[in-house]
Amino acid sequence: MRPDHVISTVKTPSFEMDYLRFGKGESVFVILPGLSVKSVLGSASAIARQYARIAEKHTVYLFDRRKALPSRCTVENMADDTAEAMDALGLRGVYLFGASQGGMIAEVIAIKRPDLVGKLILGSTACRVTEERFRVLDRWIALSKMGDRVGLYLDFGESIYPEVVFLKYRDALVLIAGTVSDEELRRFEILAEGMRDFDVTDEIGKIRCPVLVLGARDNGVLGPDAVHEIARALPQNDGTLTYIYDGFGHAAFDTAPDYCEKIINFIN
Repeated sequence: MRPDHVISTVKTPSFEMDYLRFGKGESVFVILPGLSVKSVLGSASAIARQYARIAEKHTVYLFDRRKALPSRCTVENMADDTAEAMDALGLRGVYLFGASQGGMIAEVIAIKRPDLVGKLILGSTACRVTEERFRVLDRWIALSKMGDRVGLYLDFGESIYPEVVFLKYRDALVLIAGTVSDEELRRFEILAEGMRDFDVTDEIGKIRCPVLVLGARDNGVLGPDAVHEIARALPQNDGTLTYIYDGFGHAAFDTAPDYCEKIINFIN
């Protein structure tokens, strides 16, 4: 990792949380990643490259979840943790980007702590997780509980990526699966379970900052209608923009070549 890509730990009276920091701009861009089996901080250098253009004008923070998870940890708990970490670092009025589960966390922060958010970007997420939407997560939780690491990684990859991308990385996913610890599986189960019954549909209308909603018509996790549901629930004004990708899957935030360009155009 280059010296300007630094992983640090923020300590609050309640917990410790790791975060990645890069870029040197005066304004702050915060990334809240989606659910993962292994921490995305293990790919810190790749993340810094992916968001290098944003880092040209902004200081970028990417927050992990708290280190020691309780046995039950809801999206609301994760949002409170992240807000507390941002408070500890003195971050206010940031450009907040949440992907998938990270988008749900970002929604709660924007609702409960509007002082923290200047503009909000939501990627491949939902304002509620119905029983139908939780079916994929139920499958992942079951595979994790069985200790079927390869099955979990293959199902995860096949669900979030277009077929051509999944086939390209299939062997790599199998290799990574072999490195997953029992502790990482248990942590994954807690975080996944935390999305069950998530619902801010009646509260998301309280968000007053500009919002960019990026969805995927071929979202194999939360379904194609999730983005429309968010857009309908948000205040209808010039500050709300919606774009739906086709052919890039749930993980369009990783696979669509113009994803960062859309974010840059929105925040600049």
